[in-house]
Amino acid sequence: MTSALARPLARALPAGASWLAILAALTLATAANASSTQQTVSPSCVPPHLNVSAALADKQVTVSPAPDTLDASANTQISMLGVPAKELSDITVKGSRTGLHFGRIVAYSQGDGASFLPLRPFGDGEVVTVHAEVLEEDGKTTPFAWRFTIAVRDNPGTASATNTASGTNPTPMPAAKEYQSFHSAPELRPPDITVSSTASTASGDLFLAPYSGVGQYGPMILNDRGELVWFKPLSPAGTRAANFRVQEYEGKPVLTWWQDPLIAAGHQEAGEVIAGSNYQTIAVVRAGNGYQPDLHEFQITAQNTALITVYDAIDCNLSAVGGPAGGAIADTLLQEIDLKTGLVMYEWHSLDHVPLQNAYDSAVHASRREPFDYFHINSIDVEQNGDLLVDSRNTWAAYDVDLKTGQVRWELGGKHSSFKLGAGTSTAWQHDAEQQPNGAITFFDNGASPQVHPQSRAIELTLNTASMTATLTRSYEHKNPLVAGSQGNVQVLPGGDWMVGWGQAGYLSEIASSGQLLFNAHLPPGWESYRTFALPWSGQPSQPPVVTAAASSTAHPGATVYASWNGATEVASWQVLAGTSAATLAPVSSAPKTGFETAISLPAVSAGSYVAVQALSSAGGVIGASATVKVAAAA
Repeated sequence: MTSALARPLARALPAGASWLAILAALTLATAANASSTQQTVSPSCVPPHLNVSAALADKQVTVSPAPDTLDASANTQISMLGVPAKELSDITVKGSRTGLHFGRIVAYSQGDGASFLPLRPFGDGEVVTVHAEVLEEDGKTTPFAWRFTIAVRDNPGTASATNTASGTNPTPMPAAKEYQSFHSAPELRPPDITVSSTASTASGDLFLAPYSGVGQYGPMILNDRGELVWFKPLSPAGTRAANFRVQEYEGKPVLTWWQDPLIAAGHQEAGEVIAGSNYQTIAVVRAGNGYQPDLHEFQITAQNTALITVYDAIDCNLSAVGGPAGGAIADTLLQEIDLKTGLVMYEWHSLDHVPLQNAYDSAVHASRREPFDYFHINSIDVEQNGDLLVDSRNTWAAYDVDLKTGQVRWELGGKHSSFKLGAGTSTAWQHDAEQQPNGAITFFDNGASPQVHPQSRAIELTLNTASMTATLTRSYEHKNPLVAGSQGNVQVLPGGDWMVGWGQAGYLSEIASSGQLLFNAHLPPGWESYRTFALPWSGQPSQPPVVTAAASSTAHPGATVYASWNGATEVASWQVLAGTSAATLAPVSSAPKTGFETAISLPAVSAGSYVAVQALSSAGGVIGASATVKVAAAA
């Protein structure tokens, strides 16, 4: 048998053209030519049989798009996960209208599969048939085949995923009381943080990404007292970040966040950022198969892959659920991306596994402008047994998904819960389902919107898989009644405390296992953050500290120096150097670091003098030095 790796491709490419350039051009052309004319009757988007296994070739290979799916992308690659690329052979791909498709196989960096990359896109609505073989060690082969249907996309990449007032493009300045300002870093105007409770808290900084208010948006780090450590204002105005946190990549702690738009390498669509301890970008991760990544999840695995969520609008006949026959739906899915190659290793669509009838949202007024958001995926968690725990806001349920087959093993909550739900365990419009080390499941239970519960809450459910029962073992509602119509998360900290991000409500709280409120803070009115995390972090910015200095008034001789270092976490104190020229600087004062910006009074320094600062560690060593500036005259 001839391996697909050896198939000639050069004869199909224009002379001098690169594969990546052609693939990019084809992707853009397909998106541009996607049909925008509403059909009288949309195609079905639900396969005749739900929850079909995607494991073929005697369960050796997990394939994407899934067998018999009706919602594959016209720009899809064909993913085959489970065996080394060299064992995949005689791959034939044929569209019912576009005919035979040539391409090439590219192996995953983990060595456990490969993707077939078609040279040209498929046609909307056509059936694609794939035949392939697995070459066994004894020389025999195991053939496998499947087919899938390409969806009819509408407004590619624009399906709404947040259900918030996001997407604004603020231009006016916020009120002074709503943002922080600094003499040494006037370009930074992060939203103000009001702290109302600071009892003993867990170690670690706080990570959030405020948006939706009037002012600068961007990822933000606070210390455990709520003081600013780092802020990255995003541009152009209105650019949003979300899901900001610390993760591990290639054995090192990194910062990650979703950003829209993310302008890099010729792309302007949404993407995921991985940044190092110096706050410089290490990698930008995009979704595959012509999609854009959604804000809800970006989780780096131990195998250097990433799990991401995607929202995409496709045409869909919704008459079976009371919607229009010429309707549209938000196709919500997850992808596992190989971070080294950018290839899609695995793709799972809710439409292939969960009935439309399970939604608590209504399809009555669905249209291309407002697709039916029946599932609304908002979190992915890797369980201890390797399964995926997938949360659905709009079916009020979390699903245990077999990673190899894609099949749903059980569902927790919703209209057809596999577990008998005990008192207080029912969720509504919930977010952030996570399995804890003891097997319990935590949720941020929004209870809205529309409002179902009196308050949003953080909860923990204990599952008994023998009796298939769910019991409420812990719950917390804020002392100031909060109803978060969207977003939110619950993070279980070492020792059992909870860090709760209240999403749209704009609050962040740390709660002891006893229920005591240890830390409480909130953003200005109108501001929100998708999630909030408390995590250890050590930042060493690539940029030096900054300093500014101004003389005091004539009635009070001397000057004040203002020093800051955006993102530095190891600064214990500042040393000030001064002199009559830049060449004659000498230490004149020092002061402990206080907050983001430290003000240091210099009674013997006057206007026209020169100053600089050195950042000192707790051991007294110099870890950074500013440029030299001239002391400005009193205003």
